[in-house]
Amino acid sequence: MGAIDGKPTTKDIELLYRTAQIATQTRAVGNRPFGALLTDAQGTILLEQGNVVVTEHNDCAHAEIMLLMRASHMYEREFLATCSLYASMEPCVMCSSALFMTNVGRLVYGLTGEMLKKLIKDNARVPSFGFPCREVLNTGQTEIEVVGPITDATLGQRIAQDHIGYWG
Repeated sequence: MGAIDGKPTTKDIELLYRTAQIATQTRAVGNRPFGALLTDAQGTILLEQGNVVVTEHNDCAHAEIMLLMRASHMYEREFLATCSLYASMEPCVMCSSALFMTNVGRLVYGLTGEMLKKLIKDNARVPSFGFPCREVLNTGQTEIEVVGPITDATLGQRIAQDHIGYWG
């Protein structure tokens, strides 16, 4: 069981561009530039969430965590197993664990944590375990499809621009 690799669809790329827009909006109000959204099996957006670490004064208020907490209150586990979580960046260890715990069946992300570290020259202000989400998900008993990182260069630059501007 654990993470299984999937291939991105045109819809996946479109939805990742939306996570980049969410990240930009999140940065504009002073938060870290991370965005996430949840879709049903048909790709209909159910929830959107930006990172609120700064404005909520909560170091655990990552976009994915906040979204998954809301989703677990709103939807049954069986339904969440048919859903996809989209994240502008690869989920950290905490967010990957939350994905597993809420039973979301699919993850699609833009850039990896390692790509981000290279973009910002390993800036020490960026908290990171350097532990890929697939490794976290591989320890679970449930199959979760993982799609990412995405190789669309324009999307990668779109996501990166907010991070370079934020982290320096």
